[in-house]
Amino acid sequence: MVTKERLEADLKEAMRSGDAVRKRTLRMILASVKLAEVEKRRPLEPQELLQVLQKEAKVRREELENAKKADRQDLIDAAEAELALIQSYLPQAMDEAEIRQLAEAVIREVGAQGPQDMGRVMKEMMNRVAGRAEGRQVSEVVRRLLSGG
Repeated sequence: MVTKERLEADLKEAMRSGDAVRKRTLRMILASVKLAEVEKRRPLEPQELLQVLQKEAKVRREELENAKKADRQDLIDAAEAELALIQSYLPQAMDEAEIRQLAEAVIREVGAQGPQDMGRVMKEMMNRVAGRAEGRQVSEVVRRLLSGG
């Protein structure tokens, strides 16, 4: 599990080694962490820190998409490098088969009958995937299973 202290230590190491991409990315992550701590008026829990990292990864994916639309190779390279670094701090992502297997188990456990039970299933699913899958991807799998797919 990643900690704020580890991020700060990695930033110091990046500054010593002169790694501009790591330094810039870690500074942005730490700024987001600090902002979240100020908003909550307390240090972040490990799960909340993970959510900040996921949010930063999502921002980089959106930047990458926009850079590709604009055909800007320099921005594409920068976004890919930042995204790779952020993903190195995130837990291993689940593939669709793992999500489907977990969703089937959760549907059985909560006794879901159809699409009307989507909220109950999603609440439990998001607790269990805990940063290893995007909500959109989980939602698609659960929706397919609940509607008979």
